[in-house]
Amino acid sequence: MAPLASKILDSLTILMMCTTALVSAAGALPPLEQQAGALLAWKASLSQQSQDALRSWRNILAPCRWQGIRCGGGRSVIAAISLPGMRLRGTLESLDFLALRTLVSLELSHNELAGSIPVNIKLLKELHALLLGNNQIRGSIPPVLANLTKLLLLMLHDNQVSGEIPRQIGEMGNLVSLNLSNNYLVGPIPCEIGHLKHLLKLDLSSNDLSGPVSFSPVNSSIQNPMNNFSSQPAAKVNLENINMLSLSRNNLSGPIPKDIVKFFNLQHLDISQNNFSGSIPSNIGNLTKLTTLYLYHNQLSGHIPRELGYLVILEDLRLNNNTLSGSFPSNLWNLTKLTTLHLHHNQLSGHIPLVLGYLVHIEDLRLSYNTLTGYFPRNLCNFTKLKILYLGQNQLSGKIPWELGYMVNLEDFQLSLNNLTGPIPNSLGNLTKLAFLNLNFNQFSGHNPQEIGELMNLEMFGVSLNNLSGALPSDLCVGGQLQFLTANGNNLVGPLPTSLLSCKSLVKLCLEGNQLQGDISKMGLHPNLVYVDISSNKLSGQLSHRWGECYKLTMLRASNNNITRVIPPSIGQLSQLGILDVSANKLEGQIPLGIGNLTVLFNLSLSNNLLEGSIPKDIGSLNNLEYLDLSSNNLSGMIQGSIEHCLKLHFLNLSHNRLNGSIPIKLEMLVNLQELLDLSDNSFASVIPSQLGGLSMLEILNLSHNALKGSIPPSFQRMFSLLSIDVSFNKLEGSVPQSRLFEEAPIKWFMQNKQLCGVVKVTLQCKRRKRKVECANELQQTKLFAIWNFHGGDMYRQIVDATENFSDAHCIGIGSSGSVYRAQLPTCEILQ
Repeated sequence: MAPLASKILDSLTILMMCTTALVSAAGALPPLEQQAGALLAWKASLSQQSQDALRSWRNILAPCRWQGIRCGGGRSVIAAISLPGMRLRGTLESLDFLALRTLVSLELSHNELAGSIPVNIKLLKELHALLLGNNQIRGSIPPVLANLTKLLLLMLHDNQVSGEIPRQIGEMGNLVSLNLSNNYLVGPIPCEIGHLKHLLKLDLSSNDLSGPVSFSPVNSSIQNPMNNFSSQPAAKVNLENINMLSLSRNNLSGPIPKDIVKFFNLQHLDISQNNFSGSIPSNIGNLTKLTTLYLYHNQLSGHIPRELGYLVILEDLRLNNNTLSGSFPSNLWNLTKLTTLHLHHNQLSGHIPLVLGYLVHIEDLRLSYNTLTGYFPRNLCNFTKLKILYLGQNQLSGKIPWELGYMVNLEDFQLSLNNLTGPIPNSLGNLTKLAFLNLNFNQFSGHNPQEIGELMNLEMFGVSLNNLSGALPSDLCVGGQLQFLTANGNNLVGPLPTSLLSCKSLVKLCLEGNQLQGDISKMGLHPNLVYVDISSNKLSGQLSHRWGECYKLTMLRASNNNITRVIPPSIGQLSQLGILDVSANKLEGQIPLGIGNLTVLFNLSLSNNLLEGSIPKDIGSLNNLEYLDLSSNNLSGMIQGSIEHCLKLHFLNLSHNRLNGSIPIKLEMLVNLQELLDLSDNSFASVIPSQLGGLSMLEILNLSHNALKGSIPPSFQRMFSLLSIDVSFNKLEGSVPQSRLFEEAPIKWFMQNKQLCGVVKVTLQCKRRKRKVECANELQQTKLFAIWNFHGGDMYRQIVDATENFSDAHCIGIGSSGSVYRAQLPTCEILQ
C-alpha cells in the first residue's frame, strides 16, 4: 500500500475511536447484531474457500472480535472492514450497505471479487476510504460515488472497470488520493477533476483514455437569454497541491497540458506512452520539486529546453522515444542528483558534452539511437556508479578509452552500430559485474581480449560484423552465465573454446562467416539453446546425437563446413525446430526417417552433401515446410507420396541427384510454389504432367537434363508468373506452347531435345571491329526465328553460320517485332 494511503488509514483508526463523533454523525445507528448478520449473509454468498478463510466470523454477538473487523462508538457499531489479500471470491451485491452505513473504511483490495460496484454503495455516507484495487470488478464507475463526500481515498486500480470516468467525480471535494489505473476506461479525462483541491495523488495510467487534457474546469454558468453565452469565467485550477500525477499508457493527445506547469508541488510526473505532440514547454522548469519526470514514448519534437536545468533535485529523467532534435543539452550538468537519464531513440546530434561528467551519481545513461558524433568521451569513465550505458546506433568514432576499466559497477554496456575502431581494450576485464557487452557492427580490429572470458557474470557478448581476428576468449562461459554469443562476420580463427562446447546456459550462438576450425563433435550439451548458426567456417567432426536433447532449438545452421558422417536420427526429437540447414558439408548416409516429426519445420536445406537413399515419405508430414533444398546429393528412387503433401512449399530444389520414375501429377497441389521448382539433372523419364501448368505463381521451372518425353504441355501457357523455364537435354518433341514467354525465350532453354519446334529468340552478338555505338545498338536488337526439328545439334551456331552472322544479304523482311532472315542449313533445311 502506498505510504499516503497507510497514513490516512492510521488516521481513520483514531477517528473510529472517537465514539461520540461517530455516533452523532451516523444518527440512528443499526444494532451491532444486525450489522453482524449483514456480514454473515455476505460471507454465505462467497465461495467455499472464501468462507473457510473467514472462519472466525461465527459469533453474531461478538463481531468486533472477527478477523478484519474494527468497531467504533464504544464497540457499538462496525466502523471498518479490512480484508486485503484474502483471496475472497464473490461479489459486493450481497453486502447490505444500509446496515453497514457506519463504515468509515472498506478495504477489500487484492482479492478475487467480481461483478460491478453496487449503486447502493452511496449509503456509506461516513466512508473515508474505499479500497477495491486488484480485483476483477467490472462495469462502470457509478456516478453516485459522488455522494460519498467524506471520501479521502478511492482506489479502484487493477480491475476490469470500463466506460468513461463520470464527471461527478469532481464533486468528491475531500479526495486526497484517486487511483483508477490499469482498467479499461475510455473517453476524455473530465476537467472537473480540477475541482479536487485537496488531491495529492492522481493515477489514471494504463487505460484507454483519449483526447487532449485540461484540468481547468468551467463553473456552472449563468446563461444570458439575450445572447446565449456564459457569463462566468473559467474556474481557477485547484490541483496546486498535487505531488504525484500519472497519465501514462493511454491514448491522450494534443500538447502537454498547460495546467501541469502550475502544479508547483509535483514530485512525480508521468505522461509517458501517449500521443502528446509539440514541444516540451520551457516553463516546466518551474516545477522545481520534481524528482521524477517521464515524457517518453510520445510524439514530442523540438529542442530539449535549457530550463530543465533548473530541476536541481531531479533524479530520474526519461525523454526517450520522441523526435527531439538539436544538440545534446549541455545545461543538464546542473542535475547533479540524476541517477537515470534516458534520451535514446530521438534525433539528437553533435558531440556528447564534457560537462556531462558532472553527473557523478548517474547509474543509468541511455543515449542510443540518435546521431551523436565525435569520440567516446573519456570523462564518462569517471561515472563509477554507472550500471547501464547505452551509446549504440550513433556515429561515434575513434577508440574505446582504456579508462573504461574504471567503471567497475557497469553491468550493461552497449556500443553497437557506430564507427568505432582500434582494439577492444583489455581493461574491460576489470568490469567484473558486466553482464551484457554489445560491440556489434563497428570496425574494431585486433584480437578479442582473453580477459573477457574471465567475466564470471557475462550473459551476452556481441562483436558481430567487425574486423576482429585471432581466437575467441578461451574461458568464455566458464562462469556458466553466458546466454548470447554473437561473433559472426569477422576473421576469427582457431577452435571453439572448450567451455563453449559444453555451455549449458547458451540461448543464442552466432559464429557464421569466420575461419573457425576444429572438431564440433562434442557440441550439443545445450538444454537452453534456441538459435545456433555456425555456418561458413572450416569446422569439422560430426553432428552429435546430443543435438537431439536441445529441445528448445528453433534454428540450426551449420552449412558450408567440413562436417562428416551421418545426420543423427535424434534430430527428429527437436519439436520446436523451424530451420535446419546443414548444406554444403560432407554428410553421408540417408536422410533420417524421424525428420518427419519436425512439424514446425519451415526451412530444410540438406543440399551439396553425399546423402543417398530415397527421400523419406514422412517428409510429407512437414505441413509447415516452405523451403526444401535436397539438391546435389546422391538421392535415388521416386518422389511419389512424399513432397507433394507439403502444401506450403514456395521453393523446391531436388536437382543433381539420381531420382527416377515419373514426375508426380500431385505436384499440382503445391499451388504456393513461387520461387523455384528444380528437378533438373536427374533420371525422370515420363512425360511432363500437364497439371504442372496449374502452378500459376511459379517463377522458375527447371526440368533440364532428364529423359522426359512427349511434348511441353499447352497448359504451360497459363503459367503467367513464369520468368524462366529450362527443358533442355531431354527427349521432348512437338510444338513449343505459344505465349510471349516461349516466343522470347533463349534457345538454350530448349536445346538438345528430340524434335521440338516453335518460335524462339536469338540475341545478336556484336563483333569487336564494330564501333562502340553500333555495338551498343546491335546488342539491343533481337531476332525471332521459326525453328523446326530441334534434334540435338548446335542449331544456334548453324543459324549464325548460315546467315553469315545475320548479314543483310539474308534479310528478307523487316516487321514491327524484328527482322526476318532466310537461311539454308548444311542439312538442306531452309529456315526463315
